[in-house]
Amino acid sequence: MSVADRTARDHESARPADPGDPLPRLPGHVSRGRFERVLRAGHFAVTAEIAPPDSADPVEVAERVQLFDGVVDAVNATDGSGANCHMSSVAVCALLTRMGYSPIFQISCRDRNRIAIQGDILGAAAMGICSILSLSGDDVSVGDHPQAMPVFDLDSISLLETVRVMCNESRFLSGRKLTQAPALFPGSTINPFVPPYPQRVRQLRKKIEAGALFIQTQYCFDLERMRDFMRQVVDQGLAERCYILPGVGPLPSARTARWMRSNVPGVHIPDAVIARLEGSSNQREAGRQFCVEMIHALKELPGVSGVHVMAYRQEKHVAEMVRKSGVLGQRVPWYPQADAVEIAADFHTPDTPDTQPTAAQSI
Repeated sequence: MSVADRTARDHESARPADPGDPLPRLPGHVSRGRFERVLRAGHFAVTAEIAPPDSADPVEVAERVQLFDGVVDAVNATDGSGANCHMSSVAVCALLTRMGYSPIFQISCRDRNRIAIQGDILGAAAMGICSILSLSGDDVSVGDHPQAMPVFDLDSISLLETVRVMCNESRFLSGRKLTQAPALFPGSTINPFVPPYPQRVRQLRKKIEAGALFIQTQYCFDLERMRDFMRQVVDQGLAERCYILPGVGPLPSARTARWMRSNVPGVHIPDAVIARLEGSSNQREAGRQFCVEMIHALKELPGVSGVHVMAYRQEKHVAEMVRKSGVLGQRVPWYPQADAVEIAADFHTPDTPDTQPTAAQSI
């Protein structure tokens, strides 16, 4: 690629001079984030999550996120997942933003009241974080600090309404005006696999009406249940109002699958999936292959805009699974070293076959 071609390409994509700087805000967009751009451009998006470390070392965050380079569009930083204590989500997101990644700031209602939450929203936006995910949060009784006092001043829907008020009306819930409103791409979660199933669609509608523009679901191990859910979502016009990203993940063993089904609230794993793992001589590999097949199948469902990969303690396999699924095609999601890879590709020997996509095809 010539210097002139690269200059024209960079102008078109409007990449910031510093990877940590937000992108220019496009017409019709609510944020300056890359994740929103990918979805609004009609691409099949891939997100993944990292568990914040039990450490004050930022290098540990960098090492974890680099496993996703070139295969994910955004990275969730969990907020006390399972009611266990780790580095804060907002701090991880700030580090990821400074490195040039596109983080999704998970914020749980369990641990903070509306005063603290609104302060965190302003702080996150000030540090360049562009996407936020509203969660109620797991009960403290299931975590490693059962003696902690749960707050739940807000729930996931009222948190979405709080984000909308701050972003669209430039004020706190108290009515006091903001001098600069945050610009955030708001989302939330849904679990289509817990009865009563019609209630899950009604809950989705409420979250959309509260301001959710994207939704990430609980693990999907039951394609037929997800297909039925998405059929209702599409029929009611909800898929036109927000982006749906079903959750996926590799099961390491049949034993783990049974434990998750019995002990993790909201996780539904059909008997057939467990039987498939039990019948394999390499259950970890079988679990990853099932995940690859699920990602591919979900892409074909009307109304699905992407997938959210949750690979706890198997993060090193995320890139392989996403690539094997083929859902990205020739697109390479942008990552901080993408331009350096592209520059190296410019000096590639012309006589050498090169069928791999380069960062020139990334967003």
